[in-house]
Amino acid sequence: MDLILWRHADAEDGMLDDARKLTAKGEKQAQQMGRWLKSNLPEGARILVSPAKRAQQTASALGREFETTREVGTGASVISVLAAAGWPNAKGAVVVVGHQPTLGRIAAALLSGVEADWSIKKGSVWWFSNRLHDDENQTILRVVMSPEFL
Repeated sequence: MDLILWRHADAEDGMLDDARKLTAKGEKQAQQMGRWLKSNLPEGARILVSPAKRAQQTASALGREFETTREVGTGASVISVLAAAGWPNAKGAVVVVGHQPTLGRIAAALLSGVEADWSIKKGSVWWFSNRLHDDENQTILRVVMSPEFL
């Protein structure tokens, strides 16, 4: 299984958190990362997106159909996101377009075995794979990509 964590791009400040929209910078970040993902994602990848406006706009830059679910929304837990994605046993690739601090905590848990407040930059992707090797589940960090490098 592949699990791709995509943090929403740069968004405007605002009091209604779920209504915050992408800034011009965020729209550019989403477009850049969307192009990169389009060229690297396997066909049939499942895309789970937070209902927050900024996450919806970020995911739209990919140009593929996606599922909106609160299980990956603002305030989601590591457990709810991993369960929604089916980690580590789902088949194929799952993209989660979500938020900090949850995505950083997932990255920490997958790589170190302990939830910690790791930071994932806005608009960035962390791509993990899970494999069975010598009867042992292994998590592999395949790539970390930031829009500024595209």
